[in-house]
Amino acid sequence: MTATPDLGAPQLASPDLLRSAFRRHAAGVAVITARGADGPVGFTATSLTSVSAEPPMLSFGVGAGASSWPAISTAEHVGVHILGEHQAELAATFARSGADRFGAPTDWRDGHAGVPVIDGVLVWLVCRIVARVPAGDHRIVLAEVLVGDPSGAGRPLLYHQGGFNGLRD
Repeated sequence: MTATPDLGAPQLASPDLLRSAFRRHAAGVAVITARGADGPVGFTATSLTSVSAEPPMLSFGVGAGASSWPAISTAEHVGVHILGEHQAELAATFARSGADRFGAPTDWRDGHAGVPVIDGVLVWLVCRIVARVPAGDHRIVLAEVLVGDPSGAGRPLLYHQGGFNGLRD
């Protein structure tokens, strides 16, 4: 018989339990962009998921109270940008409330369907939103990939334990 390590006392479900659990889950970092009525909007997301290969679809979560939600809630298209480990400051800028996300030093341009496309990322995709699903205090956005470029150089940026990190060998 082997000894079972003390796993600690179980906690009842709560926002703190979920946050604590997912701080231990390393996730890739993306920036989601859209064209809003007052100009480009964007936010940092770690909830990006591949959904379907046929048709090519992905999903991401966005807080219903986020400053970008009004634009995302009505946008037909979004940009999805997978960041490289050299882009921790860009991720922090798009995560920071009140930041000038599209000012210098962010390099971007208008892409397909007028979507803001950030330069220098590992991958960028322009997607057509096909559904917005209520999920608690967030919305899950399902989007079909229309066009993109996966040829950026470098290694992915990860979010873990509340900070942005690169991969380690």
